[in-house]
Amino acid sequence: MTVRLYDSKAQTLRDFVPLTEGHVGMYVCGPTVQSSPHIGHLRSALVYDLMRRWFTARGDRVTFIRNVTDIDDKILNAAADEGIGDQWWSLAYRVELEFTAAYNALGILPPTYEPRATASVQQMQELIARLIEAGHAYVAADGSGDVYFDTATWPAYGELTRQSRDHMEAAADADPRGKRDPRDFALWKGRKDTEPASAGWDAPWGHGRPGWHIECSAMAARYLGTEFDIHGGGLDLRFPHHENELAQSGADGQRFARYWVHNGLVNVGGQKMSKSLGNSVYADELLELASPLAVRYYLGQAHYRSTLDYSPEALAEAEAAVDRIRTFLARVDRRLAGTRHAETGTDATWPAAFAEAMDDDLGVPQSLAVLHETVRAGNQALDDEDLPVAAERRGQVHAMVRVLGIDPADPAWATDAGPAASALDALVTRLIDDRRAARDAKDWATADRIRAELAGAGITIEDSQTGTHWSLTS
Repeated sequence: MTVRLYDSKAQTLRDFVPLTEGHVGMYVCGPTVQSSPHIGHLRSALVYDLMRRWFTARGDRVTFIRNVTDIDDKILNAAADEGIGDQWWSLAYRVELEFTAAYNALGILPPTYEPRATASVQQMQELIARLIEAGHAYVAADGSGDVYFDTATWPAYGELTRQSRDHMEAAADADPRGKRDPRDFALWKGRKDTEPASAGWDAPWGHGRPGWHIECSAMAARYLGTEFDIHGGGLDLRFPHHENELAQSGADGQRFARYWVHNGLVNVGGQKMSKSLGNSVYADELLELASPLAVRYYLGQAHYRSTLDYSPEALAEAEAAVDRIRTFLARVDRRLAGTRHAETGTDATWPAAFAEAMDDDLGVPQSLAVLHETVRAGNQALDDEDLPVAAERRGQVHAMVRVLGIDPADPAWATDAGPAASALDALVTRLIDDRRAARDAKDWATADRIRAELAGAGITIEDSQTGTHWSLTS
């Protein structure tokens, strides 16, 4: 099977053919680090983590670049609000660490490289100079030091989002003080007297800092070349950010991204998440409500192009789904221990239906359906004492959860239980010990009563040669 991806520029599913066979180059717009990570940031990062994992599982080498925008109007404003305007970089670094911690908590693999915008200013200036020389950019005539991309000189402007320049609204990414046309966007922003001196670099056209859009064009080309495979990001970045990236890179003679991939956004209670509505859900809140493994499962379970609607109930459902997988793997390992089937299936791969779903535009919902059907079949095989089939299903489940990054046995989740789960385990273990003592004393009525109480609380116990084990009822 060939991987097929929905190309936002072509607005259709396309067979994925990499620029270099066996190697995939991906550039994903990372965070602007002015405030703490929220659920939308995590969802976007997880989408491309899953895509990267699938390419890797298929045998491709992936170069994955995810940038950090660490110089921007929003960062300067947030630092000023905190009273540390002259140390804006400390805010940016602090928030960057919060993002890294959230990514790590969810098992999102670190990128091949994670460039900061402030480390590529030279490349941005070189790109701007070429655009000026080619007649696609101009220095503002008012002496401000601003440089703008001249959208009128690029007939293809609007091709990513299929808009006509005549119907576009004014670009709101910079002070329009020196623009020839309201739709022109900033490549360089001359320093204002109200801004800290440290937030600027010397340039031929004046001391200042780069615009947001030029940052990604320069960093993508620097680390992946002027033509690469996939450019990803949230749907909200298609315009103007990605549209402007494509225009300025194209005007520089670059072929740039061969496939444009955009993930859907997050709603909270049926409403778009926004600061103005006060309904933002932050990473630390999610990780207090559910285990990191369950949060990862929840954020990845919908198709990446769909809108994900958040609710605490959805997190609880994800926790239950993860527990079904964990319970099966623990159960099958106990049953197969010491038998000739103990090592059977350890080299198994995923079912064909799983691969077909993942190849079809990263169909994670369908792949999860295959995973849970395999868990169900594995449990049925255990009930039927069909150990060869149970062992085979165990191997398939292991292969699938590893690809999806939700393997309960992964050491990354070793501390995933949390205080509530630890407390529950202590209480249930105490009741199991009481039941064992009653059975040893042949007090069958008490033993049966404890078992019934546990069952009434949604807890299943299973007696085996290795002892009594409990799990939440699926």
